[in-house]
Amino acid sequence: MRTPLEKKFIDLLEKHQNIAHKICRMYTYDADSHKDLFQEITVQLWKAYPKFREESKFSTWMYRVAFNTAITLYRKKKRRVQTSPWEDYDFKISSEGYDSTLDDNLKLMYAAIKELNDIDKALVLLYLEDKPYSEISEALGISEVNARVKMNRVKTKLKNILNP
Repeated sequence: MRTPLEKKFIDLLEKHQNIAHKICRMYTYDADSHKDLFQEITVQLWKAYPKFREESKFSTWMYRVAFNTAITLYRKKKRRVQTSPWEDYDFKISSEGYDSTLDDNLKLMYAAIKELNDIDKALVLLYLEDKPYSEISEALGISEVNARVKMNRVKTKLKNILNP
């Protein structure tokens, strides 16, 4: 039997799981790594959830935890990421099939984004989600003005990558 906390967490995670999939897509290069990172993000979200104070939207908080997990794991130069055993957690969520078939322009854009540094990747993902700069700055832990300036610089970088 699930506790109310577990039920609420699972409902929110199922509703917002595409956030984690998008981050996985940016920080991994194959399906197995994508699954591993998604699992680790889920575990880290669950571990942090009891401390979630609801001072921001769940999705904003989820972006922050997911980005921090991805950046922490993939900054390490190791190929093998140490993850928490999934079996330790007795709840399972239904996972939407993540459709990775993209047209050529979208593939080019993702390839260009992958050339950016970790923070710039996160910034672009949030920007493409039409998040307001106030929410972007909160998720990334930077000022709103800094988020705007960084985004303008990233746009220029992406143009240079796509149109050398």
